[in-house]
Amino acid sequence: MPTFYTHKYQISRNMVVSEQQLSYSGYVCAPYLHNSESAKLKDSWTSSNNIEALYFVTGTFSDESKPYFSNSTNHYILGKFKDSQSITDDLTKNNQEKTSFIFNLKDELFQREVSGETNFVTVYYLEYGEYEEDLQEVANILLKREKIKIGGLGHMTTFCMLPSKFTFPYAENIVVIEVASDKGHQSVKKYCEQTKRDVNRKGLTMTNLLSLSILEKLK
Repeated sequence: MPTFYTHKYQISRNMVVSEQQLSYSGYVCAPYLHNSESAKLKDSWTSSNNIEALYFVTGTFSDESKPYFSNSTNHYILGKFKDSQSITDDLTKNNQEKTSFIFNLKDELFQREVSGETNFVTVYYLEYGEYEEDLQEVANILLKREKIKIGGLGHMTTFCMLPSKFTFPYAENIVVIEVASDKGHQSVKKYCEQTKRDVNRKGLTMTNLLSLSILEKLK
């Protein structure tokens, strides 16, 4: 992956650098609650140049992640963004009683053309594997899965008016994959589960955090 150097940071192409902070590309997942905050976010992101794609999705949390996100819901607006700082500002101004998520991609492993439309985004976390060779192993496995359009490593931040009972300990070890397929959500979910098993066979512990089934493309 191409890298460039500035301000004494080595950064990948999906980061935007300012003198004050690092900003990343990635995904935002905000609850759709049929309230004014949800409507404002939807309208703003639909017209925003910062949002490359916007979807209405169903979110399913794994049994392992549910205890950490008790303020979750079933329906979300999923956006693919260029600049995380702008998204942070949006969620700060429109905070809600259900949790919003930002998945910043510190390292976009790959992005490629695949057949079919994007219809599934899955977020995992690595319990172990902070070494470069471990992350390279994950990248190699994801590349072999032909339906994966985008694979990235990053970290997660959350926004919610109500405090969480537990702190999620793996927020810095996030893996995001975007899958394009003409098959149904259940078929794609099984495909993602097989991908996770392939990683775990290599001795790494990759666990599902959140699966997002795309119901409608808004932008």
